[in-house]
Amino acid sequence: MALTDPKSMIRVAREAGGEAHVEPLNLGERVRELRRSLGWTLEEAANRAGLARSTLSKIENGQMSPTYDALKKLAGGLAISVPQLFTPPSTQQVMGRMAVTKAGEGQSQATVTYEHELLAAHLSKKQMLPYRATIRARDLEEFDGWVRHDGEEFLYVLTGVIRLYTEFYEPVELRRGDSAYYDAAMGHNVISLSEEDATLLWVTSLV
Repeated sequence: MALTDPKSMIRVAREAGGEAHVEPLNLGERVRELRRSLGWTLEEAANRAGLARSTLSKIENGQMSPTYDALKKLAGGLAISVPQLFTPPSTQQVMGRMAVTKAGEGQSQATVTYEHELLAAHLSKKQMLPYRATIRARDLEEFDGWVRHDGEEFLYVLTGVIRLYTEFYEPVELRRGDSAYYDAAMGHNVISLSEEDATLLWVTSLV
C-alpha cells in the first residue's frame, strides 16, 4: 500500500497498534496474549522457552496445568518474571520486545518529496515510528503545505546536507551527524541541499 505522506504512515501505525483485550487471571489467555504481542509463532515461543510446541499449545488452550519449572522456562522465554504471568499488563512492565531490521530490509514507502524505509515495521503496538528517509525534495515549493501531526519527532542526518523548515523558527542547515528534536504538531518540511539525496534517521512518537 502506497502512503502519500508522513501523516499517513503515522495514522497507519496508530491503527495497527490498537489495544487488545486480555484476561490476566486466565493463564492460557495471558500467555497467548504475551506471545502475540511479541509477534511470535507458537513454535518460536516454545523454542525460546525450551518447551515442546505441543506443551505450549496445551497451556494456551487450558488443557494442562504447567509445573513451576515449566512456568519458569515460559517466563524466561517471554523475558518476564513468573508473577507477571498472572498479573495484568502494565506500562511499567518490561516486555522484552525487540525487532531487528537488517540493512535494506525495511518496508519501503515512496512519496513525491521523501522515500521512507520503515524500520521495525512488523512490530505491533509501537510507541515510536522509526524510519530511514531519503530526501528527494530540493525546494519548499515541492510540498503541498506544511507537514504536521501529533507527537514529537527526532531526526538525525546520516548523509548529505539538509535544510529543516519549521513553522515558528528560522530555517536551519544540518549536516551529517547533526540532529533536531521538535514538536511535530508544528508545521515542518525538509529539503536536501547536497548534490546527492540526503538521508536521515527519523523517529516519530506515536503517543
